[in-house]
Amino acid sequence: MPIVNFKGAGLNAEQKRDLIRRFTQITREVTQAPDQFITVIIEEYSDDNMGVGGKSVTEIKEELKK
Repeated sequence: MPIVNFKGAGLNAEQKRDLIRRFTQITREVTQAPDQFITVIIEEYSDDNMGVGGKSVTEIKEELKK
């Protein structure tokens, strides 16, 4: 039973549905597992709880607005 785990920033409902659909499709194509055996888990983190290059994602987004 394949399990696909996505970790990232918060997504809206449409984005989550699209990720689940696409991850299921590619996993089925690669593993030949039937859809009902493929599990997709989405773990969301707030921008304050993720960092890149020594800065939080919140800080990076603020800098990009300038």
